[in-house]
Amino acid sequence: MAKIVLSTDKIEKIKAICKSFHNEKGEVISVLHKVQDTFGYLPAEVQDVIAKELKLSLAHIYGIVTFYSFFTMTPKGEFPISICTGTACYVRGAEKILEEFKKQLNIGVGETTPDGKFSIDCLRCVGVCGLAPIIYIGQKAYGKLTPESVKDIIAEYL
Repeated sequence: MAKIVLSTDKIEKIKAICKSFHNEKGEVISVLHKVQDTFGYLPAEVQDVIAKELKLSLAHIYGIVTFYSFFTMTPKGEFPISICTGTACYVRGAEKILEEFKKQLNIGVGETTPDGKFSIDCLRCVGVCGLAPIIYIGQKAYGKLTPESVKDIIAEYL
């Protein structure tokens, strides 16, 4: 992955977020959530600033970011597509839904379309098995999907 250069404004924003949590090491998860909410993802350069501000090792921050599936080190699309692949969704065809999204958008899981509009990720059970298979685009849920419904869903965002 290409190295990014953070602007002074972005560095100051990260420092301000850390300071809002009193630069407490114990608040690292909260800091990471807030920074990811602000920037959309947590590249190594952002993690480095957080590590310095909280006086933690970069390896410690990286370990947290890579352990928890909520955090991402790659930018997501403007419309992030999350496909549930939990047992109920899987049994009811989530894999076919996933394949159709990949085909329609010409990207794989963990990738973003070249125009930055869409990204695809999988997640485990979201607890609404009665709507299986289910996806989220941002915060909006789409349930009881079929591969044929994928094209119309994508069209809503174009």
